[in-house]
Amino acid sequence: MADQRPDPVASAQAAPLAEALPDAPGARDAPSPVTAHGCWYPSADPAGGQLAFICNRGGVPQLWTGSADGGEVHLLDAGPDPVLEVSWSPDGRWIAYTTAPGGGEHTRVLCVRPDGSDRRVLAGAAPGSTAYLGRWTRDGSAIAVTATDPPSGLLVAEHGAAPLSATPYGQPPQEPYPSGWASRNGRSVLLGGAGPEQPGRALVPPPPAPYGPAPEPHLSGGGLAAYLADPAGARPPELLATEPAGATLRVCDTTPDARLVLLLRGPRGRREAVVLRTGSRETACTVPVADGDPWIGRFSPDGRALYLRSDVDREFAALLTAELAPDGSCRRLVVSAERQDADLELLSVRDDGRTAVLAWNMRGCSELETLVLPPTGVGGLDGSRVPLPHEVVTRVSPAGPRGLALAVSGSGRRPGVWHTPDGAALARTPWSSRDEDAVAPGRPPVRPEHLRLRARDGLELGGWHYRALGRDPGRQAPCVLHLHGGPEQQERPVFDPLYHELLGRGLDVFAPDVRGSLGAGRSFVDADLGAGRLAAIDDVADCAAHLVTAGLADPRRLAVMGRSYGGYLTLASLVWHPELFRTGVSVCGMSDFLTFFAGTEPWIARSAAAKYGHPERDRDLLHTLSPMSRIDALRVPLLAVHGEHDTNVPPGESEQMVRAARQRGIPAELLVLPDEGHDFVRTRNRVLFRRTAADWIERHLAG
Repeated sequence: MADQRPDPVASAQAAPLAEALPDAPGARDAPSPVTAHGCWYPSADPAGGQLAFICNRGGVPQLWTGSADGGEVHLLDAGPDPVLEVSWSPDGRWIAYTTAPGGGEHTRVLCVRPDGSDRRVLAGAAPGSTAYLGRWTRDGSAIAVTATDPPSGLLVAEHGAAPLSATPYGQPPQEPYPSGWASRNGRSVLLGGAGPEQPGRALVPPPPAPYGPAPEPHLSGGGLAAYLADPAGARPPELLATEPAGATLRVCDTTPDARLVLLLRGPRGRREAVVLRTGSRETACTVPVADGDPWIGRFSPDGRALYLRSDVDREFAALLTAELAPDGSCRRLVVSAERQDADLELLSVRDDGRTAVLAWNMRGCSELETLVLPPTGVGGLDGSRVPLPHEVVTRVSPAGPRGLALAVSGSGRRPGVWHTPDGAALARTPWSSRDEDAVAPGRPPVRPEHLRLRARDGLELGGWHYRALGRDPGRQAPCVLHLHGGPEQQERPVFDPLYHELLGRGLDVFAPDVRGSLGAGRSFVDADLGAGRLAAIDDVADCAAHLVTAGLADPRRLAVMGRSYGGYLTLASLVWHPELFRTGVSVCGMSDFLTFFAGTEPWIARSAAAKYGHPERDRDLLHTLSPMSRIDALRVPLLAVHGEHDTNVPPGESEQMVRAARQRGIPAELLVLPDEGHDFVRTRNRVLFRRTAADWIERHLAG
């Protein structure tokens, strides 16, 4: 066992300060509903009849509650800050939620009574700090929160906590990614993995990761600390764990006796579940887990088993069961449920440990099943399929002893919440918008077709093709390639108002999953590491070529656009393949990796280094991959869009690209959206963005 003694510096770290707020105005006064709105992220009260959820019917994502079967809905926080996460306490007395003040990247955790009273900030109240939710304790007496750089001078429970290792599983402490990383050639190769195992077959439990040294100073700062916070403020926060130089730290569960805690930590592509002993503050075991949804597992009620969504030694994430010893160490690791060529993307286990709900990602569409868990935690599982009303499930929440609440999206509707009280037929909640209200009458949503193609090196790619209504199937059309962010995200067949706007202008849309995307296996995700990112840029060109050779797109009227990493790929495509596109729209995209690392948040930089490269050791590679290094190759007009409070990808990334383009005589414009961060969430800004982008593309593809 590695040395896990508490670090004296960590033990002295201050706890976040709780700050009482006035009762939320309008707690029972629902504004006039906006017809085309979305509802998502449901969390049920203990009985399952009431749901807390996020809804943007007031123009910004806000916290609401309502009966699952109809009746009144109540706005619990009428403030202007977007709500990101929601969690109803197991005892029914509190609702905890995360907001983004000013729409930026710094978030805070609040709690409020279900009637809208006693609202207070639990963490993230200090300027420049960030906090996000963990899970409630089983009795609802405390909520876990993670905070960055909390203010000094505040009390913390005496016992403190040891810092966790920042060492990725299976790698030397000094390397945040596999050896030979920078020379990757873009081929799809599983890093450190083996083939899929049969359900029930035991795997070798990985050893606990040792404590590793902190990274270099330019990636330090912004340390993470996880606490248990009493929402009533009667007890001081209890420090569970710290990551002085961590990328992620989230409390995913605690055992009912508070003996063990389950943590998620690590950078993108190197996440791991950590079982921590709360008494001795030692790491009991670690298991690599998949990217995607942060709620990666739960303990059984007796603490003898741990259910995990993991891709350890396998291509696709599956349900793994860890049999735990009394001290939390892993006796054996068993594959309990898996799908061929499909990731387990959501896992929800009821508090009583009797059943679990699994959502499988079948090439972009969801399949849902319920499993009856064995009393001992390890053994055979009985499952049954749950029919879905639309293509994609984005969240699963237990609702009472047998019920479910689901956040559902699809190509023909806006996000909504579906509910079943007994696990049988799902019904749309009355306060979720109807399918027919997704868009204005007269122009229905377009259902996309999934296309497959081969990249120039033979790797199979896929994507969703949207064809404008009334288009002659035999006619080549103007087309926009839209590139998602991440890069570990995935294009899903869900309604996107931006696509609807473009299609209404007579522009087709192709939204591909280039290498690095989720949904096609872990080796596909890793295929863009290091120099493999050059192959990802070529993937964009290969997608454009496929559309042309298939007779779907007019080669003289192609545009490319994307957000975040997709914005980077947009800029890269314009300077690596300047002959392909007539124009581009980059949204919150990186233009120079070195300035990005210098300006982003420290924990984001640490996570990004594992994906893109180290800003010192891989400086030459990062310079080569940066669009600014090839700015002289830019030939076509460019529109850049950015949120003014974006501290993930700072606005300077767009500003320097637009400035350089103008200096070279290339038409370029910059749209900065107020009160927005990396994601645009306010309705007025979203409308302005998509109309501006559509106007720009339509103008430059005309003729």
